[in-house]
Amino acid sequence: MVVQPSVIEGDCYSDARGSLFFNNEFDASQIKRIYIINNIDLEFVRGWQGHKIEQRWFSAISGKFKIDLIKIDNWDQPTKGLKVFSFVINSDKLNVIHVPQGYVSSIQSLESNSKLLIMADYLLGEIEDEYRYHIDYFKI
Repeated sequence: MVVQPSVIEGDCYSDARGSLFFNNEFDASQIKRIYIINNIDLEFVRGWQGHKIEQRWFSAISGKFKIDLIKIDNWDQPTKGLKVFSFVINSDKLNVIHVPQGYVSSIQSLESNSKLLIMADYLLGEIEDEYRYHIDYFKI
């Protein structure tokens, strides 16, 4: 079964006390590691990096991001015209993008000082599973 990237919808409730951001559909039981990305500026695109085995989940904790994902067909020499799954995620709701195993990503901030929370199902160094391709590799 091929699993495609998807958005796990969160929401926000506000009242006189302030706001509560939540995601009652996100199951965090597989998470072993978290980190935050804060790109240097709006022009910089961080990519292409991904994992054959590891899954990741992305959530904007401040600002807004464009996330592009590609399912890799051959890790030694991927086809250049592979389908791109594009998402825009922002901190208005606690939406989470699920990135299944087998995908590479590119990440671009769309607002200054945006911060993206990354969650992974393997600890750093637990497996050898990091692949990187030049940012222009998949351009046609």
